Amino acid sequence: MKKILVACGNGIATSTVVATKVKNYLAEHGVQAETTQTKLMEVPGKVAGYDLLITTGQFDGQTAGVPTVKGMPILTGIGADETMQSILDIVKE
Repeated sequence: MKKILVACGNGIATSTVVATKVKNYLAEHGVQAETTQTKLMEVPGKVAGYDLLITTGQFDGQTAGVPTVKGMPILTGIGADETMQSILDIVKE
């Protein structure tokens, strides 16, 4: 089971959309994932122990070495396929 932290400004709206889409995409590709949503400002204190961090806003904070993917393409649809493939590649490593 892969652990993915999804962060947006308030930890509610856009992170919920992205988390749902990512979880469904990974399940279609045979990867079981657990997603947790959080606020961007809470990432440094929560990210350790996760396999992947997906952000939907500007984030330059500490990630404890956890790979990070910008999730905005998942919301806009522009570049979504490439972003999803990157996520799949990271969690399959």
